[in-house]
Amino acid sequence: MQTEKQLIQGCLNNDKKAQKKLFDSYSHILLGVCMRYTKDRSEAEDVLQEVFIKIYKSLGQFEDKGSFEGWMKRIAVNTAITIYKKNLKHAYQNDINDIRETNIVNNSYTEAEFTHNELLDVIRALPAGYQIVFNLFAIEGYKHKEIAEMLNIDISTSKSQYSRARKLIQQKLIELNKIRGS
Repeated sequence: MQTEKQLIQGCLNNDKKAQKKLFDSYSHILLGVCMRYTKDRSEAEDVLQEVFIKIYKSLGQFEDKGSFEGWMKRIAVNTAITIYKKNLKHAYQNDINDIRETNIVNNSYTEAEFTHNELLDVIRALPAGYQIVFNLFAIEGYKHKEIAEMLNIDISTSKSQYSRARKLIQQKLIELNKIRGS
């Protein structure tokens, strides 16, 4: 069994078996990251391919400081954002003044009420700008200042898009819960 360092070295030496092993070992994790930033699996798989191309090209830059998986996840997030900017150019972002406030009643949910796929579908249904800000803040753990720099938006825009995303998610989960109750 190869160690992570041996696997990386094999990839640096253009060993096709090492490259396949790297892909097989991490593709499911990185696909999960890509799926949070895309509308469907097909689009996520396209992003994943770009991610692995960048990983293979950048392996020489991995400094073995921190986790290798974390380094690859960062490439996946940055690649997904770059593709988002290139393809959508914020076409689906709504101006803050065009969004109506939604009234959300205070519902409490147990942890197991919604499946992973249901939650993923709700997040994917968000407008693209909201989806990216929500993922970066709530799931990836970036600060609003970092998000603003990554997306070239104001910090207040990042905060408001996150707030709107949360409200839309809550609203969709309430609707989903009502459908289940019928």
